[in-house]
Amino acid sequence: MNDNELGTFLRTRREAVTPAEVGLPVGPRRRTPGLRRSELATLAGISVEYLTRLEQGRDRNPSPKVLAAIGDALHLPTADRLLLHRLAKEHGADKELCHTVTAPPVRTVRPTLRALLDRLEPSPAVLLNSMGDIVACTQGYERYARPLGLLDGDPPNMVRYLFTDDRARAFHPGWHRLADEQVAHLRNETSPHDPQVVALAEELTAAVGAPFSDRLAALPVMPARFGTELVDHPEAGRLRLSYETLALPDEGQRLVVHIPVDEVTATALDRLNGRRPGALRAVSG
Repeated sequence: MNDNELGTFLRTRREAVTPAEVGLPVGPRRRTPGLRRSELATLAGISVEYLTRLEQGRDRNPSPKVLAAIGDALHLPTADRLLLHRLAKEHGADKELCHTVTAPPVRTVRPTLRALLDRLEPSPAVLLNSMGDIVACTQGYERYARPLGLLDGDPPNMVRYLFTDDRARAFHPGWHRLADEQVAHLRNETSPHDPQVVALAEELTAAVGAPFSDRLAALPVMPARFGTELVDHPEAGRLRLSYETLALPDEGQRLVVHIPVDEVTATALDRLNGRRPGALRAVSG
C-alpha cells in the first residue's frame, strides 16, 4: 500500500475541487488542476508550508481540528471525512499502536446474528468478516452462491474468489466494480499491518498481479454500502439484485442482504430455493 496515503488523498481531493465550487474567482492561466495549495491553506486557516508537509508526507500528525478545517474547505462529504481521519490515524503517531493492537478477523457468529439470518430466509444474505471471509449465510444465499463457486474455499473468501476464480468474471458482468468494492472493504476494515492482511495481499499480488495490486495501491475510497449488481447465474439465468450492507463494527463484520430488483429475478430465486413464486418480492429504487 502507498506509504503516503494521507498526503496523496489530500492532494487529489484538492486538485478535484474547482475555485468556483468554494467561492473563489477563476483567474486566467491556471496551470494547477483544482485548487492551489495556497488557496486551500487560506480556506482552511493553515500555512502553505504546513499543507505542503502534509501532502509530501513530511508531517503525518494533523490534529482533528486541522482535519475538520480541511474537510470544510474542500466541502468533503461525510464518507471522505471519515476516510481522511482514518488515514491520519493509520499513518500518523498511532501507526505503531494500530500495529500492536491488531486483532484477528472474527470467524464466530453471535447467537442473535444467527437468529437474524434465520429470519431473513429465503433472502440471499451473508455475514462477512473484515478479511472478506464468509462466516455465515442463509440457506437462500447458499443455494444462490454455491453454483457460482463462491463457497468452494476453506474458508470461503469473497476477495480471493473474485480475483482467482475464473468463474467470478464469467458470472459477474460488473466484475470490475465488485473488485473495486471488495478491495475498498479490505482496506477500510482491516489494518495494513495485520499479518493476515499482508499474507492475503502478497498471495493475490503473486497470483494475479496488477488487477489486484493496482487496486491495493490506488487512492483509498469508502466502499459502497448499497447498490445493484447483475449476475449471470449458471442455474437461474440473469439476476438483477439490489444489496444493502449493515456494518457491525464491534464484531468487525458486515451483513449483506440481496433483494431481487424485478419479478423475473424473484421468481428465479424462488425456484432455486424450491419455493413457489411469491416467497420473495421484488423491490426497486
